Amino acid sequence: IQSLTKAYAATPTNLKIIDLYVVFAVATALVQVVYMGIVGSFPFNSFLSGVLSCIGTAVLGVCLRIQVNKDNKEFKDLPPERAFADFVLCNLVLHLVIMNFLG
Repeated sequence: IQSLTKAYAATPTNLKIIDLYVVFAVATALVQVVYMGIVGSFPFNSFLSGVLSCIGTAVLGVCLRIQVNKDNKEFKDLPPERAFADFVLCNLVLHLVIMNFLG
């Protein structure tokens, strides 16, 4: 654990912010699942919309982190602004689909 902490300390701040965003999105999905387990899932499409929105946003955040990471040689020609624009556009499409699923 100590070596993991040392390695993560060297991670750039922008990647740490993206990591926090992803952790928050997954934690929100977990809270929704626990709430559904306790209270019930009467409007099931609303529950699915909320959880899929959180998980989809987390996946898009991980994709953004992969594209913005300077150590990743696969996306070295992709500017960070383009990666962020892709992230925003995909989030808009995701949430339009989620809103449509809500009814």
